[in-house]
Order: sequence, then C-alpha cells, then structure tokens
Amino acid sequence: MEKKYYSTIGLEIHAELKTNTKMFCACENNPDERKPNVNICPVCMAHPGALPVLNKKAIENVIKVGLALDGEIADFSEFDRKNYFYPDIPKGYQISQYRCPIVSGGHLADFDITRVHLEEDTATNKHDRGDYSLIDFNRAGVPLMELVTEPHTFQNSDDAAKITVKFAKELQLILWYLGVSEANMEKGEMRVEANISISTDFKKLGTKVEVKNLNSFRSVERAIKYEIDRMIELQEKRKGDQIVQETRGWDENKQKTFSQRKKESSEDYRYFPEPDLPKLKLHEAFDLEKIKQELPELPEAKRARYKKDFEIKEEDIEIYVNDPDLGVRFSAIAKILTNKEKIKIASNYIVSDFLGLKKNNPTIQLPSAKNFAELVNLFSENSISSRVAKDILAMIVVKDESPEKIATEQNLLQNYDEDAFKIFAQKIIDANPKVVADYKGGKVTALMSLVGQIMKETKGSANPTLAKDILINMLK
Repeated sequence: MEKKYYSTIGLEIHAELKTNTKMFCACENNPDERKPNVNICPVCMAHPGALPVLNKKAIENVIKVGLALDGEIADFSEFDRKNYFYPDIPKGYQISQYRCPIVSGGHLADFDITRVHLEEDTATNKHDRGDYSLIDFNRAGVPLMELVTEPHTFQNSDDAAKITVKFAKELQLILWYLGVSEANMEKGEMRVEANISISTDFKKLGTKVEVKNLNSFRSVERAIKYEIDRMIELQEKRKGDQIVQETRGWDENKQKTFSQRKKESSEDYRYFPEPDLPKLKLHEAFDLEKIKQELPELPEAKRARYKKDFEIKEEDIEIYVNDPDLGVRFSAIAKILTNKEKIKIASNYIVSDFLGLKKNNPTIQLPSAKNFAELVNLFSENSISSRVAKDILAMIVVKDESPEKIATEQNLLQNYDEDAFKIFAQKIIDANPKVVADYKGGKVTALMSLVGQIMKETKGSANPTLAKDILINMLK
C-alpha cells in the first residue's frame, strides 16, 4: 500500500517598512537608490561609539499590522542582539526581537500567527563581479518587519503551495492597504521563507528544512512543491528519515532547491537584550484604540461589503480588492447608479472592456463617475446598443466627455422609426439574395447576418431587437 505523506508549512515573511529614515539612524530609507553606499552613516555602519536611536514610525507600522491581524499588542517590548557573522551584517550582530515581540497571535487566511516583530535589515551582497563580491550598505539598518506563522499541515503538496501563496498575497494586500510597506517582491521589499516538513502521521512533524528568500509568488509555489516532492522521494528511496535539517535556497533557473548551510537554532544566535536601546511600554507610548479606529477598510471587509452591497461577481470583487484605486472609482459610479442591475453592468464594462482597452494602452484612465454612469444609463434604457456603448467607452477613456453628447452628435442613439427601418431593411434584403434564400430554407442563423449588416450600416444606432422583428415579418 502506497504511503500517504502530509506536508507541514510554517512561514517567516520579512517586509521592509515604508519610513523616511532607517530603523536606528537618520539615514534615508530609499529602496530605489541606485548608487551604492550613499545612504549610510556611522550608526548603520557600526562605527565605534555610534549609538542607535529608535524609529517610532516603524514601531507604529508594526502595531498597525498587529491590529489588522487581530493580534495582541505587547505592553512591554524590547530589542535583542542576534549574534551571527556574515559580511552583510556590519556590527557582527543584528538588532532584532526575540523574547518580547511587539505582536503576539493573530490570524490570516488559513494560518495562525505566532508573532510579528521588528528588526533591522542587512546590507546587500552583489555577486555579479565574477570571482569576487561587493557589498552595498544602503539597505543595512532599514526597518524590517518579520511575521512568523504557526505550522499548518496540508493533505498534499498542491494544497500546501496554493494556500501558502494565498496567505502571502493576502498579507501583501494588507501591507498595501495599511500603507506600511510597498512589499514589492521583485525589489526584495517582501521575502518569503518556508519551513517545510513531511510526515506519514498527520499529528507529527518531520525534520524541518527552511527554504529562504523566495522573491516571487511563483517561486514560493514552485519551491514548496519541489521541496515536498524531494523529501518524499528521499524517504521512499532510502526507506527511512534521511532528510537533513538545513537551510536551502531556490534556483530560479534550474527550478530546484539547493543546500546552503546547516540550520541554526535560537541558541546559536546567543540572543541577549540590546543594552543601547530603551525598554518599550507600548500601551503608554501609543494610543492603540485611536490607531485601531483609524485603520482603513481591509481586504476581507471590502470583499464582504462589495458582495452585500453590489452583488457583483467574485472575480470582479477580487480585481477591485487588488486594485484599490479602481475599487474607489467603481464605488463612486455605483453610488450614482444605485440600481444593482445597472451596477452589475457597470462592473462588467470596467472589468471586461475598460481593462481590455488598458492592456493595449496603459495610459488611459477610467472616465469620471458621472460620465461612466451616464454611459451605463444610456445602455440600460436602450438609448444606445451594446456595440455603441463599447465604442463610446473607448472614446471617453481618452477624452472624458458626456456619452449622451457624443451619441447625439454622431447620430448613435438607437433608432425606433419602423417606417424608416422597413425601407432600410428592404435594401439589405435586396442586396443579399443568397442569405435570404438560406434563411427561408431553414437556416435561422442567416437572419442574424442581415441584422448585423443593418447594425453596421447604421453604426450601431439601429435597435437590434426591432431590426430583427421587422426582418422576420418582411421575410414571411
């Protein structure tokens, strides 16, 4: 009988915080700086005698994240020294938090949160020089939030990968909504590390491997699936626990993980309280209730509100949640329309037509809520056809004008004059004897060809239902 393996994932996610200055000094926090080693000073370069000073804004940002995740904000917190020796650590230790994190507990998506704490980022190693490396210290000392989850067990590698990515994406959204981090994975502003283990017993954990610094959602998904499959293969081939507790990296080119080093334990870091920084009484230093009240509407709350108030498709809701600016504009249009059926039509035009146009021309913008609502009303009231509505939309995303004015000036309002229609329809019938013969011979779809020609000749101003009815009567 084939063994069933369960996979357990625990996440450590780092996000650089959006502040004007670094965590412990007045150097600029600028992730877009191109010149190396310009945003540095004696503090972040660990010169003798230089002392760190806390960045209050960074602490407030972590508190916001904790409140958004429904975590507990510590009354007492402090910083610790995490001792390890890498070239990108100027001091030979990192100022971090160990025993007293700012946030404990919380929940997001399918994961329970263990803690959220604050530390300083490392410098950046540059390995593009062939036989030697250089170090850029601009990033050293940038405020870095670390979120650690409880381990979560999955039935298979597909679920493990997909649900982990879902969690990481939702966290990124929350960081955006709170305005505390750009969380751009391509720039390294958000890095995902996954602690992975497998077991044949759902209640037991296997040997843990950490895959570090995954810098895209695709890499997260593929690395987790690869590593779980690698572990299972090791177990099956060697018929025993041959998995080594270690840190592994992800090779994007080879699409596989590789061994980096033996995994350290907390004892290896020799944590002790940072003597150069004060202890923190967070409940006194911050008005937690005020911060909580000022939190913006978060993604999950927005999903629920859009579903209840607008009854639009879930796929549409996700687009507005992931693009808050577009969501704001849609809400303004919905406020004018009020009618739920019209709101659904508006959403369909935004998601299908506007975003389709924007793919080919990224510079276009959604027109004003007034003009977009006017366009939807014209279509809903059968004043213009669907084809004309799409054509006018393509005009007003370039030049924001009144759709009714455009339709009137270009003679695009739907024509309901039956006598004029009959004259026009007879010309189409006379010009298309074969199509008429096909229709009379039982090919019902041929009629739509005639309707289409009428719509084309009238630039969409003809009412298609009326045109179809008149043609049917004339061809009896």
